[in-house]
Amino acid sequence: MKKTLIICIVVVLVCVGIYYFINSSSTKDDSIITGDQNVATTTVTVNDTVKETLKSENKTEQVIGTSTEGRNITAYHYGTGSTELLFVSGIHGGYEWNTVLLAYNLMDYLKANPEIVPTSVKVTVIPVLNPDGLNKVVGTSSIFSIADVPKSEANTIVGRFNSNNVDLNRNFDCDWQTNGTWQNKTVSGGSTVFSEAESLAIKNYIETQKIEAVVVWYSAAGGVYSSNCHAGILPETKTLTNIYSKASGYPANEEFNFYETTGDMVNWLAKIKIPAISVLLTNHTDVEWNKNLAGVKAILKYYTK
Repeated sequence: MKKTLIICIVVVLVCVGIYYFINSSSTKDDSIITGDQNVATTTVTVNDTVKETLKSENKTEQVIGTSTEGRNITAYHYGTGSTELLFVSGIHGGYEWNTVLLAYNLMDYLKANPEIVPTSVKVTVIPVLNPDGLNKVVGTSSIFSIADVPKSEANTIVGRFNSNNVDLNRNFDCDWQTNGTWQNKTVSGGSTVFSEAESLAIKNYIETQKIEAVVVWYSAAGGVYSSNCHAGILPETKTLTNIYSKASGYPANEEFNFYETTGDMVNWLAKIKIPAISVLLTNHTDVEWNKNLAGVKAILKYYTK
């Protein structure tokens, strides 16, 4: 009897031990799973926070609008200073494709040499203001190679205009007309001032920023031209014209007077009191990198505080 009782007690103790062992293991397993879930959740939260922080503190790329056909118009930022200098290319799309390549060359240079941008300055580059016009000629609205460009300049003319067949450099608010002039041709200036998605995009960007000065690259006449909209050339515009001219070797000009221009972008900038110059490359095929890099460096040096 006594022996039987001992055996029963041992069995009970063993069962209780097994029960607690199983529960303990289960609890540990649950704890590990819960812990892993918590760690995973925390990691995701931290990563999202970091991404948001980077997004807010390091805005190096900004879509400022879309073209008539829905292509992005992008501004690229270098430096974080309070003095914003804006460089614009490709307003005439594929017809002036060399200005686009010049802008991309500058962007590569700024990435490789960030120290060139003074701490007080932010450089903004819009390499393609007319992405639809560029796409018409080279088959893309972003970076391309010389091999993508038609050998005949006549085949690039279609790329001067946007998808509404409007010359964007006749769509701004200085002497705007429905019909403008390009060389000896009549071109569309749009149905009204800023009627085009592309010109409106850059207008909105400029009006919501504090832009110190603007350089717009065109081709082809080989010179630096001051902006003016019937109120005289701004003193700062004269200074910019001379600085860029002296550094680059392009001749300085007080106005573009080869033919009448209406709705011109830099003249609109003059109207709203922002110093702006047009830099016209010598032809439609060369970026004239050394000349223009020297001009850009001189402008950056001038705005160093």
